[in-house]
Amino acid sequence: MAYRQPQHNPYGTNNNALYPDYPPSVPNAAPDYPPSPQHHGYAAAPPGQVYQHQNQHQGYNEYESQSNWETKSAKSFQSSYAGSQAHLNPQFEMSQVSLHGAPPVPSMPYQNYPPAQQRPIMHEQSTGWSVAREKLMKRRSVRQVELQEGNLVLDMQVPSHIVPKGMENTEEMTKLRYTAATCDPDEFMRKKYSLRPYLYGRKTELFIVMTMYNEDEVLFVKTMNAVIKNITHLCSRSKSKTWGANGWQKVVVCVVSDGRNKINKRTLQVLTLMGCYQEGVAKDSIGGKDVTAHIFEYTSNVVVTEKGEVSHGACPVQIIFCLKEQNKKKLNSHRWFFNAFGPLIQPNVCVLLDVGTKPTGTSIYELWKCFDRHKNVGGACGEICVDTGRGCSLLLTSPLAASQNFEYKMSNILDKPLESVFGYISVLPGAFSAYRYRALQNGPDGKGPLASYFKGEEMHGGHSEAGLFERNMYLAEDRILCFEIVTKKREAWVLRYVKSAKASTDVPTTVPEFISQRRRWLNGSLFASVHATVFWFRIWTSGQNFFRKIILQIEFIYNAIQLLFTWTSLANFYLAFFFLVSSATSTPSTDAFNFLHAGAGPDIFEVFLKLYIALLFVVTVCSLGNRPQGSKWTYALCMVLFGFCNVITLWCAGYTVYMAVPHTLAGWKDFPNLIKTSAAFRDIVISLAATYGLYFFGSFIHLEPWHMFTSFLQYLFLLPSYVNILMMYAMCNLHDVTWGTKGDNGSAKDLGGAKKVKDSNGKEVLEVEVPTAREDVDQVWAACRTSLSYKPPEEKEHRDAATKQADNDRNSRTNVVLAWVGTNMLMIVVFTSNFFVNWVNKHVENSDDSTFNPYLTFLFICLAGLSAIRFLGSTLYLLFRLFGF
Repeated sequence: MAYRQPQHNPYGTNNNALYPDYPPSVPNAAPDYPPSPQHHGYAAAPPGQVYQHQNQHQGYNEYESQSNWETKSAKSFQSSYAGSQAHLNPQFEMSQVSLHGAPPVPSMPYQNYPPAQQRPIMHEQSTGWSVAREKLMKRRSVRQVELQEGNLVLDMQVPSHIVPKGMENTEEMTKLRYTAATCDPDEFMRKKYSLRPYLYGRKTELFIVMTMYNEDEVLFVKTMNAVIKNITHLCSRSKSKTWGANGWQKVVVCVVSDGRNKINKRTLQVLTLMGCYQEGVAKDSIGGKDVTAHIFEYTSNVVVTEKGEVSHGACPVQIIFCLKEQNKKKLNSHRWFFNAFGPLIQPNVCVLLDVGTKPTGTSIYELWKCFDRHKNVGGACGEICVDTGRGCSLLLTSPLAASQNFEYKMSNILDKPLESVFGYISVLPGAFSAYRYRALQNGPDGKGPLASYFKGEEMHGGHSEAGLFERNMYLAEDRILCFEIVTKKREAWVLRYVKSAKASTDVPTTVPEFISQRRRWLNGSLFASVHATVFWFRIWTSGQNFFRKIILQIEFIYNAIQLLFTWTSLANFYLAFFFLVSSATSTPSTDAFNFLHAGAGPDIFEVFLKLYIALLFVVTVCSLGNRPQGSKWTYALCMVLFGFCNVITLWCAGYTVYMAVPHTLAGWKDFPNLIKTSAAFRDIVISLAATYGLYFFGSFIHLEPWHMFTSFLQYLFLLPSYVNILMMYAMCNLHDVTWGTKGDNGSAKDLGGAKKVKDSNGKEVLEVEVPTAREDVDQVWAACRTSLSYKPPEEKEHRDAATKQADNDRNSRTNVVLAWVGTNMLMIVVFTSNFFVNWVNKHVENSDDSTFNPYLTFLFICLAGLSAIRFLGSTLYLLFRLFGF
């Protein structure tokens, strides 16, 4: 049977000509879920046996005849965000997992997830999981399996506890399919690898990717269970033309983990409980070729909590778990998703999620609905909000998190809606966004959105001759992707913001993490913005209508102005501080600090002005040589002091406005004349109203004012740090073009390999060692559940010895430089200050000589004394020589 033609193929690529006889057959797919009593599936194959497919698959040809499904109407019914809980169809009610010989599993109604039951928190003392795993590894048997198109594909029995009742003969719910990929992601289809959704002939409406590195089971479960809840909501939409009871067959969830040695072991245990992973199956070499990715496929009907509580879900979920052998970073994980799996699955919409991001119960549907209603939408994103904890506790305990919460909220209230109206959103966050798969495809010349998106992977691999500008630009690969989609020739794609699609995510709560994260964001966004501004003319070949082109042209001009202000933000913030404070303290009668004592304003202004300059110097020195992790206390102190500088600035601005406005009701009657005659009132009030007033007004008209009361003050206090510290560190580290990931990217050869041998008939087969005893698989599954029920001991992140020594050396160097220059600067500040001069005139001596300074007198006397000593020593030396001493 030939490859299916893509649903939309503008370039006429003929996959049938490339692979005329692949795949050879199609396996038994699952029937409608839940199964009817009359269903009889294929007999279960023994462990290790490869697929024995029929030559024809019922329903496959029907699917072929409906290849134009994408053009059909798929109108869905409205659902409000307030009702985000999925209205479950009664046929999807939860049922408790039947455990044979295992400890009882608590009932977990999915609508009330997570369960209220609390297990005792204690350190894990049992080694039951290690013992069960070791037993399974020792009891493995050697099997000879046939190659599937030259590749290793295994069907393994899943634990008996997770097989749904009535589905014991359904292959995708009783067998875990393992594929050992030995190729690059771009070669996946050419090497004739396959995936179950393709073999079953299913049309995939939503293809969801969850990327992770070493996230723990808490973060993984948070994201996975949110995705399951969204799929449940899709299945509950019984009146939809696209979704309904069997809507899960149109959704595929792909989990891509970056590095086998980096994945969290407890996260693997959660995947084991879901049936998506088994110990002892994976191989690190196939016929002498190194494995690049371990691909596990299973249609799971299990919901797992971070404590190991297991229940059946409301509907099955098709899961592909891709465990990369090496740590090659997130962009490579997306290349497996888009370039390896995408051409086989041919989805309509791709949804990108980071593990740790939690979409609400209907967010994925809301994103999909935007694509379904508007055929020219190439990409969309929802609202990313800060996970503030129970009762917004994080906002009360972490000013840094609160300031980020305010920043995120204002971006979602002011920036994203504006860009959505224009049709070009500068960045769709990789943590939660969606793209139409057709809009991502490259042209016949190999150039296009995906080619540009993945250009950064090779560029940062150490084998590129690209300049520093281009390498920094591709740190913001998501911005490049958005620009490429909107400017794609003759296709007229637009990007949209969907406010009803919400997702919460964790934000950095420590200063080093915050600075490191923003370094990549700022550098990448700055240079990507320059790139988009320089190539603005590409919108005129994008296929948009004339009116849309004019609108986009206006947006590009607006972005260019924003870019100019971003570039000069350091100077603008300092000048605002200088002029506001100096003008509020220049006149003794209207001094903003007269409440302290008369004439205190100039002295306070001078102290804070020199403090501001000193802080800029300290941040510059630290940014040039130190990692944030090695100078966290220095950066934290600078943040606090910059905050006090902003407090002084805001006080002076408010005081200036107070002194400029009439203090009687009659004075406000002629308001236009007041605006005309009072420059201070006009300039400062307009400026404050255009910023902080807009924050209040925009928040209230969007009916989301709460962040103005919980996070606004923290944001104001840390605002100078966003400009001075984050921008300074980013610009001083332009040479660092990494994504900030760490660790070894090698592979450990500890899984064993599959050897090519000849069977009794002389046919080439693979000899592999795999688990064969079902009870061993069940015991490992039960041991995983027991292991997760105990809270692991908290592990603090420790730097390795070399990194710690390097940080200490840099910090010592920085301290010496700061002490040396700081001492000299302190002397200059003290002895040239007006406070010191006034003190001298009042307490020491009055002189008409304006150059008089007692410190200079002291300095001249010291120099004269030192010279006298030198002269005396020289004279004594001559006398000693003259008299023969």
